[in-house]
Amino acid sequence: MVTDRCSTLGLLYVLGGELAYRDAAGWKILFLCLQILDISSHWTQMHSSLALGAHHKSAEGNAGKNFLVRWFYSYYYFFGYLCVGAEFTYVLLYVKSRLLAAKDASFLLSLANWSLLVTTPGCVAKQFVNLMQLCSSCYAIARHDAELRNLVRKQS
Repeated sequence: MVTDRCSTLGLLYVLGGELAYRDAAGWKILFLCLQILDISSHWTQMHSSLALGAHHKSAEGNAGKNFLVRWFYSYYYFFGYLCVGAEFTYVLLYVKSRLLAAKDASFLLSLANWSLLVTTPGCVAKQFVNLMQLCSSCYAIARHDAELRNLVRKQS
């Protein structure tokens, strides 16, 4: 998981610099927000699952969480499409930014654009799942903390 997070962050960092240099500074902000969302959603997912003593991808670790998060971890084809779609979208955006600077790359640029039509929906859906994962995990952590606090109060 650490390798996956670090590679995604590195790719988003490079993309933010590459596209901000070529187009507009808004890309840098977008990729920074995606980095923050990726790290925070996965960290809270891990923390909330560990608080319950379960694996972050297990049904027990996702009990009571948003239905998209449960579905994401339950159906591996959906999980795979979103994860692969997100990573390939980032790679294709990088390739496309390099092809725009090259001459006589119209075929490859066209291929990258068509490929982005397939991968971008998965990337967008993955960001939405990450957002739902962040919200439901924060709620699960707060609920767990409240239960612990109430238990301590009852014992006092």
